Amino acid sequence: MHTQSVISKNTKEEISSRKRELRKKALKIRTRNLALQILVAIVIFGLWEFLADQQIIDKFFFSSPSAVFMHIVEWFTEGTSQGPLYIHFIVTFEETILSFIIGVSLGVLGGYVLGRNELLSAVLGPYIQMLNALPRVVLAPIFILWLGLGMPSKVALGVTLTFFVVFFNAFQGVREVDKNLVNNARLLGANKRQLARHVIIPSALTWILSSLHSSFGFALVGAVVGEFIGATKGLGFLISQAQGAFDTAGVFAGMVLLSITALGANWAVSKLEKRFIAWRYVRQ
Repeated sequence: MHTQSVISKNTKEEISSRKRELRKKALKIRTRNLALQILVAIVIFGLWEFLADQQIIDKFFFSSPSAVFMHIVEWFTEGTSQGPLYIHFIVTFEETILSFIIGVSLGVLGGYVLGRNELLSAVLGPYIQMLNALPRVVLAPIFILWLGLGMPSKVALGVTLTFFVVFFNAFQGVREVDKNLVNNARLLGANKRQLARHVIIPSALTWILSSLHSSFGFALVGAVVGEFIGATKGLGFLISQAQGAFDTAGVFAGMVLLSITALGANWAVSKLEKRFIAWRYVRQ
């Protein structure tokens, strides 16, 4: 018994030591990647600033990182010519979130239904392909004409961009579910609801979650494009106003804020993905 206890204790110590080594290795890799990312940013923005200061590139057309930074600071501290910055940010964020939620929900539902129904897939498949081939920018003026300059038209455009990304991934994920797994679940007495909840959707979850990274970006693009074409508030509206005033720094400032928002959303989606499909991240 004493020997078994010693062996068990040694095994636990080895496992703990291995885990510590893996954590240190992972931390080292993350630190290295972050350092390289910062270095790339320093090189790009440093070169941009140098070329602008030396008048190798025209500041009127390209601005400079310092001017863009000061423009963002001015927006935060003094507000924009169209009102406080946070109002425009909140409007764009709300439009993006609504587009994302509605588009993802409809995409998952549509992908599941057509993925499980051969007849519907054969009948509606060509029409979905036709709609997906339509340039979304063409739809923006139509939505504005139908729904006005407010939030609904921007959400509608964002949904059209988000839906198809999620739909095709969900559709393919449902089609790729192991047939033997489905048949075994049926033999054990699983009904359609249990089959969907415990077998099909979990199996297709990898496909669905992988589409969320790009779908949020598309939702953001839909909101901004809609604001750019016709709106009274939003970051896209600010960019449009800056472009109309030949304010290059304002255009880049709006783009920087949009990029930061997209990066934050991508980080959140990555955390969500790790939460729901943690088995993909288990190290051997």
